[in-house]
Amino acid sequence: MISQEKRTARIVGALFLIAMVVSLVGAGLIEPILTDPDYLMNGAGLRAAVTSGALLELINGICVIGIAVMMFPLFKKFNEALALGYVAFRIIEAVIIFAAIISPLALLALSKEYLTAGAADGASLQALGPAFIAVRTILAGQILGIFFGLAALIFYSLLFQSRLVPRFISVWGLIAVVLILTWNLLELIGISVPGGLFLALPIILNEIFLGIWLIIKGFEPSTIPGETTKAAIA
Repeated sequence: MISQEKRTARIVGALFLIAMVVSLVGAGLIEPILTDPDYLMNGAGLRAAVTSGALLELINGICVIGIAVMMFPLFKKFNEALALGYVAFRIIEAVIIFAAIISPLALLALSKEYLTAGAADGASLQALGPAFIAVRTILAGQILGIFFGLAALIFYSLLFQSRLVPRFISVWGLIAVVLILTWNLLELIGISVPGGLFLALPIILNEIFLGIWLIIKGFEPSTIPGETTKAAIA
C-alpha cells in the first residue's frame, strides 16, 4: 500500500511539472497580443490563443496553491512558522497570476470594441491598450517573479532543513532562487539585465528535476517525524 507521504510526493511532483508546462505554454500563447503593434486590429485572430493561454495560467495558479497546501502538513513538522509563511507567499503568488490574466483578456475586449467603434471612440480605446500592457508587464514580469522567488526561498530552505529530498536539490534550488530574485529586483528598480531569461533557466530545470524526483523517488522517509517508527514496526 502506498504511504500518505509517497502519495503526497507524487501529487506535489505532478503539480510542479503541470505548473511549469502550463505557465510556459500559457505565457507563450498570450505573448503575441502583448507584442503585436496592431493588437487592436489583430485581436480577433488571437482570441483562441489568448483565451487558451489565460486558462493555462489559471491552472498554474491553482497548482501553485495546491503545492503549498499539500506540503504544509510535512513542512509544519519541521518549522510551522516558515510553513505558514510558505503558504501565504504562494497564495499571494497565485493572486498575482490571476490578476495578470485580466490584462490580455481586456485587450481582446478592446480589440472587439475597436473594430466596431467610430474614429473618436477608437482613439480612446487605443489609449487604454498600453495601460493594460503595462499592468501585465509589471504583474507578470516583475512582481510575480519576486513573490515566486520569496516563496521558493522558503520552500528550498525548508527542504534543506528537513532533508525531505537530497540536499543537492535544495542547494541547487536556493542558488537558482537567488539568481531569479536578483534579476526581478533589478528589473523592478529599472536596471535592465541583458540575457536575464538565462537567469531563470536554473530554477526551471530544478523544478522539472524536482517534480520527476518526487514522482519516482518520493520523500526521504527517515527524515519525516514518525516515519522511522512506522518503518521499524512494519
